[in-house]
Amino acid sequence: MARRRPIMAANWKMNKLVGEAREYVEQLLPRIEGAGGADIAVFVPFTALGEVARLTEGTPVVAGAQNFYYEDSGAFTGEVSAPMLLDVGAAAVIVGHSERREIFGETDEMVARKAARVVSAGLLPVVCVGETKEERDSGGMWEKVSRQVRAVFEYLGDETSGEPIVFAYEPVWAIGTGDTATPEDAQDATSKIRGLLGELRGEDFAGAVRILYGGSVKPGNVGEIMAQEDVDGGLVGGASLEAESFAELVNAAANVESG
Repeated sequence: MARRRPIMAANWKMNKLVGEAREYVEQLLPRIEGAGGADIAVFVPFTALGEVARLTEGTPVVAGAQNFYYEDSGAFTGEVSAPMLLDVGAAAVIVGHSERREIFGETDEMVARKAARVVSAGLLPVVCVGETKEERDSGGMWEKVSRQVRAVFEYLGDETSGEPIVFAYEPVWAIGTGDTATPEDAQDATSKIRGLLGELRGEDFAGAVRILYGGSVKPGNVGEIMAQEDVDGGLVGGASLEAESFAELVNAAANVESG
């Protein structure tokens, strides 16, 4: 099977004012002109989303949100809906990031309902799954990750094909800590996820789904990580906050595709 088209995704988290976001995009675009072999997404705070979507329109970069709520409107103070994301030009959204799960209490069911709504809205969901250090050390990594993946398919329509959904394996113990899963660890987890997708929806579906690795991805290790058979890109936190650093990662992903 031909290699799936890789994605390099920047997750700014709660960083950058609108002016800083504008400057970032202006610095990023010239640096990725030769990166036609990869999809590029920048997940930004809600306050900068409309501006980033405007600045990236017609470019290889798509603007994405870091969160949303699965109802379209109503008495949900402080929340943002899928129609609102579409209204400001977003094309993608992160669903169930470990920080949403761990800090804000999002359950597997909430994440699954969000994933289904994103797909039905025509946005691209990046659904995050992963284990804590305690879970990994106790041998519970796959129990946790498989449960998170299975939950999504309790809400996702049977007619959904593989392309409209992306999974991101993010070992929680490697996010922002400087600890990185080895390339072999990343391959082991992503291959297990792909195998489970095959069990749930068949080999064609599993072969089309792109699975990213997230957790201290940086220019120094991206080549080894991207070389793994089942790793289709990266969900990048700290190393994506500087346009020059993120451009290096994008170009590395594009070179894996073309090479």
